[in-house]
Amino acid sequence: MHAYFLGPGHVAVFPILLAIIVWLFYCFGVICLQRQGRTWSGWRTLSFAVGIVLIVVAFMPPVSSFAHQDLRGHMLQHLLLGMFAPLGLVFGAPGTLVLRTIPIDTARVLVRLLATRFMRVLTHPITAALLDIGGMYVLYLTSFFALSQTSPWVHTWLHLHFILSGYLFTWAIAGPDSAPHRPTLRLRLVVLFIAMAAHAGLAKIMYGFGYPHGLGYALTEIESAAQWMYYGGDLAEVLLAVAFCRVWFRHRKRLQVQAYSHQPLVYGLTRTG
Repeated sequence: MHAYFLGPGHVAVFPILLAIIVWLFYCFGVICLQRQGRTWSGWRTLSFAVGIVLIVVAFMPPVSSFAHQDLRGHMLQHLLLGMFAPLGLVFGAPGTLVLRTIPIDTARVLVRLLATRFMRVLTHPITAALLDIGGMYVLYLTSFFALSQTSPWVHTWLHLHFILSGYLFTWAIAGPDSAPHRPTLRLRLVVLFIAMAAHAGLAKIMYGFGYPHGLGYALTEIESAAQWMYYGGDLAEVLLAVAFCRVWFRHRKRLQVQAYSHQPLVYGLTRTG
């Protein structure tokens, strides 16, 4: 017999409402920029909208009901909230939008906050990977998953953790928002590869050893959910890798332009007299 699942109506209202509020704030920021005569990429707005839509879909009855009845549904919800939605949100560049719309003095305070040691550690790719991928190991290989199915508060915070840790990891690897003291691209690439391997490894552990234990799931259901995690995670990580390559190429191009601009121009020598 499956563990107790919270009713979808009880859980879904708050996150859907919160997602809509975030979207309205984003639109308000875009409108403020336009009123100032400043442009904002329509692709960024579309990307952020896709992220919001994926969050809403994850909490709508078709998906949320599936998630409350089947481990495969839970895995689908996890992929939407923790891997695909963060891609859309991050590449909507909300941090850049905030800094462009708030007063200059407030923006300077925010930049100084981002430059603090705490924020540098929190947003470091290794920290982000531990919170994101490491959190999944804790969830699925311990009794925490069973607790999340019996406690409304833990269940709600679990969803919030999926979104926030997924956003943090995506931003730490390939986020377009600038920030002081960001690690090198090489380090970010190494962390990305390790995280991809760790995520795939977790799916294989679940498939091979029947995790999570003690909840009455049929082995075939667990194996199927692990496959969803493996292949769905691969797709999300490939998209993140493509985005990272785009960041890398832009960085290389910028370095080439800077190097070219600092080269002395020789037009040739001509004799006079």
